[in-house]
Amino acid sequence: MTQALLSPVRPRDTDCAVYAKSLLGGSHEPMYGGVLSFMRRKLTRNLAGVDVAVWGIPFDAATSNRPGARFGPQGVRRASAILEGDPQYPFRADPFESLAVIDYGDCALDYGRHADAPSQIEGQASEVVQAGVTLLSIGGDHYVTWPLLKAHAKKYGPMALVQFDAHQDTWFDEEERIDHGSFVARAVKEGIVRPDRSIQIGIRTHAPETCGLEIIYGEDVADLGVGGVVERIKARVGDARVYVSFDIDCLDPAFAPGTGTPVAGGLSSREALMILSRLGGLDVVGADVVEVAPAYDHADITSIAGAAVMQHYLGLFAARRRHGRDVS
Repeated sequence: MTQALLSPVRPRDTDCAVYAKSLLGGSHEPMYGGVLSFMRRKLTRNLAGVDVAVWGIPFDAATSNRPGARFGPQGVRRASAILEGDPQYPFRADPFESLAVIDYGDCALDYGRHADAPSQIEGQASEVVQAGVTLLSIGGDHYVTWPLLKAHAKKYGPMALVQFDAHQDTWFDEEERIDHGSFVARAVKEGIVRPDRSIQIGIRTHAPETCGLEIIYGEDVADLGVGGVVERIKARVGDARVYVSFDIDCLDPAFAPGTGTPVAGGLSSREALMILSRLGGLDVVGADVVEVAPAYDHADITSIAGAAVMQHYLGLFAARRRHGRDVS
């Protein structure tokens, strides 16, 4: 028997979410084992040397139809395990070679005090943003984008909004309602979002107000094609700092059944990801994916789509780093 066969096989590293020695580089543990974190990133609250923090917000008390998006962070993390370890499509590179990314865990919320949730989300998000770390958030229903925008505006001022959604989310009244259909109207009213630089993609419902945002309806996406949609987004946003919010119900229910308010006629996963992958010229300061509700999912279809959106965000930031531009 040869010496090679007699030599012990070096065991693969496991539980990189806990024991990873560096914030850079990938893990090599089986995708079906180990402590889960987003794409096997180290679970830590230490922001030193960090470029990007992935953060979960398990809140769905604002939903108007089917609840369950509180389990979105768990579902997206679970689905993301298959994505780690290879050069990432379509960016042809491992984002973790040069981009220090952590899983920052979940927002601490008191489930019995919903009125406290906005300030809790905003305050905890601000700790990351003010540290100069780019924050990528996993909801939660779409209400969570409202306090996230407020946290980002403290550092960056008024921002453009690129919103992938089936709904305009411009329903608003004067009361401080906790609902997932009003964050755009609130942000425009408060001067946090610049409507003249903001655009919504995939809308398939009508609301009383547009709040001045440009709208690309679901049928428009089919007419314009991916390239046409990208051109419209870049022309609208220009050189403004931008926050990207991706409601998973932007996708057709065939591609994202696991969500609270599905609407037929939406984008395919391929269309949406192609659009995202071509937004590299935008000055993105923060982003989220929301409304993933795994209880209504089948074979993790929606969670996989949500994880792919997050992976594309990281791909864009890593490409920006490779080209010598900061990601914060």
